[in-house]
Amino acid sequence: MSLFKRDKKKEEPSVCSCGGNCGATSTAKNENAGTEHSTVKILGSGCAKCNQLEAATKAALEQLGMDTAVDHVTDFAQIAAYGVMSTPALVINEKVVSYGKVLKAEEVVKILEKVK
Repeated sequence: MSLFKRDKKKEEPSVCSCGGNCGATSTAKNENAGTEHSTVKILGSGCAKCNQLEAATKAALEQLGMDTAVDHVTDFAQIAAYGVMSTPALVINEKVVSYGKVLKAEEVVKILEKVK
């Protein structure tokens, strides 16, 4: 009958993202992990306006000193999955922050600063 008894010495599995080595430095690293490695996507068919938004976004990232790659999504099924019906659109950390207009680099900088 030992199959049905609970072992009191059994430890709970760690749910911490640092693998159980929770210290002040590992906790701080995990909290900052989302802001250091942001994802940036441009949604659009590849038209002139989409390319202008991509250029403005790259300029804003460079201005902020962020080393983040910009992905350009042209597949309409993927664009529709974001709920975007008007392109170009800017997606930061999988959240649509702008759609239907070409932002200037200064506007993108303001958005990226809010996300940080």
